[in-house]
Amino acid sequence: MPRPPLPPFTAETAARKVRAAEDGWNGRDPEKVSLAYTPDSRWRNRSDFLRGREDIVRFLADKWERELEYRLVKELWAFTDDRIAVRFAYEWHDASGSWFRSYGNENWRSTPTA
Repeated sequence: MPRPPLPPFTAETAARKVRAAEDGWNGRDPEKVSLAYTPDSRWRNRSDFLRGREDIVRFLADKWERELEYRLVKELWAFTDDRIAVRFAYEWHDASGSWFRSYGNENWRSTPTA
């Protein structure tokens, strides 16, 4: 089931979609987060290549088990009718108390439903 806002995006609806993604990830619930993606989603995260929701759930569960107090910030970078580009930063610490911060970009493509 698609999650609004749906394409075509405006500045307001694209920003709303980015904020919803940020809120979802900060909830750290792999099952819930996976529902925001299509069943056949394809991801590349550094050297990990994921396909489908089962891979997404497994990846996120492992990630958030290791990355304690995970906190993500997403920012709308650019958009078109059906695409959104996002900049992000997140930080977390490991079990020994060492803190880490990562930055990156994401490119999303939404497909409207018939």
